[in-house]
Amino acid sequence: MNRRLALLVVSVGVLALLSSFWMPKPALVPKQTNRQPNIILILIDDMGIGDVGCYRSSPTAGQLPPTPNIDQLATEGTRFTNYYSAAPICSPSRVGLLTGNVPGKWQITSFLADKKHNRTCEQVDFLDASAPSVARQLKRAGYATAHFGKWHMGGGRDVDNAPGIRQYGFDEYASTWESPDPDPLLTSTDWIWAKSDSVKRWNRTAYFVDKTLDFLKRNPGKPCYINLWPDDVHTPWVPDETTLNEFPNGTEKPREFKAVLAELDVQIGRLIAGLKALGVDDNTLVVFTSDNGALPTFQGNRSATFRGSKLSLYEGGIRMPFIVRYPTKVPKGKVDNQSVLSAVDLLPTFVSMAGKKVSNSSTDGENKATVLLGKPSVRKTPLFWEYGRNSVSFRYPAGRDKSPNLAMRQGNWKLLLNADGTGAELYDLTTDPAEQTDVAGQHAKLAGDMKARLLAWRAGLTRQ
Repeated sequence: MNRRLALLVVSVGVLALLSSFWMPKPALVPKQTNRQPNIILILIDDMGIGDVGCYRSSPTAGQLPPTPNIDQLATEGTRFTNYYSAAPICSPSRVGLLTGNVPGKWQITSFLADKKHNRTCEQVDFLDASAPSVARQLKRAGYATAHFGKWHMGGGRDVDNAPGIRQYGFDEYASTWESPDPDPLLTSTDWIWAKSDSVKRWNRTAYFVDKTLDFLKRNPGKPCYINLWPDDVHTPWVPDETTLNEFPNGTEKPREFKAVLAELDVQIGRLIAGLKALGVDDNTLVVFTSDNGALPTFQGNRSATFRGSKLSLYEGGIRMPFIVRYPTKVPKGKVDNQSVLSAVDLLPTFVSMAGKKVSNSSTDGENKATVLLGKPSVRKTPLFWEYGRNSVSFRYPAGRDKSPNLAMRQGNWKLLLNADGTGAELYDLTTDPAEQTDVAGQHAKLAGDMKARLLAWRAGLTRQ
């Protein structure tokens, strides 16, 4: 009996071996290299430039945790050192990304909250659905579009009349509580997160990565544009259920921050691995950045060498990590220290990379497609910012990180100024990127010219 069984096993093995030569192999997904690129915009929430390992002055700066998967994006792509958000706080910074306009044009000046708060911030309750939208323009160019993650451009609290996310050009979405269309799996209660949520606070980024990969998988015949906007690493930090049980409202302590950042890094690695598994990696442009600076900064470590934080117009509040990865088009391992980029540039840049043209009158940004593809260039137009119209509802950082409420970068010069014309500060960012030495007195004419231009820009916003 044993001999017969042995012969049977051998026979089956031989047949299996022979069949492997004639059975059809699984079809491989063809690489997408000859069509419009997929575009994934990863927008991290409240990430300081020092949170990313490859931007730190030393590997152990501030004893922050390593970010190997985010750093790998830079190894496989290009890292930019002069990229700016549109504002030092959430809602207006996101408006700048979506519309290609300075957010003040759409009367959004601070984070959107309840109607009373919005009035005292001199802002509207939500972004006008008629505003330009990168998703809408790419949809017209043949893209499937999706938004997965935090929205915060209207909706939530007592604002129940904000336009739905689809009205801005998105085919699909899954969003958090601060939106007109919160995902019920993330929002079991009327608050940002809760213990009863089906998708727990510490699993949200993984959930949004899964949504992103699934959307790409279900749209193999179309280029895709996806906002992947997790609400990590925003406070309060809740890295696991143990933390939630110990701190029901989350924490702002370094230990929990490190755990949240480490998990975010893991999920970035999962995203790239997923793109490769789907066969779309070579034709996918991934842009990694943050909406505004960090808070708390842990003695400035999360802002790296820069002064300031979230809520500040010093560099730590608005100069953000910016990494671009596009295997077949973007140079690998390059650092661009020359090109000055802004969030408002992304709409014209993405539309250009989709093979379409954008009217210069519809955007405050510049088309930086050639810059992303490896050709540094000098910026043609200055950049402008505002934050802090009053002391009633605007929050500010403590001490010397609190900035004047207007700022302008022209070439390598940066001017900060109060809207009433006082408090001018001028810095040469070439020699003083940490904004330690105000040289307005030594360059009075330059400071005066920039002041006049900055105040004229601000006056134009308030007349709209």
